[in-house]
Amino acid sequence: MLSWALTFLIIALVAAVLGFGGLAGTAAWAAKICFIVFIILFVVSAIAGRRTPTV
Repeated sequence: MLSWALTFLIIALVAAVLGFGGLAGTAAWAAKICFIVFIILFVVSAIAGRRTPTV
């Protein structure tokens, strides 16, 4: 998921440099959404991994 966020970020930066404002905004929005989902899944997996199984 983090790799998708970085990919969309690079696409947004290249599009912004080339003057494609609409595409840059959309790619930046997609990068932000992917990064937020990555952070949420990371926190959930970190919390779930710290739990000890009860017998």
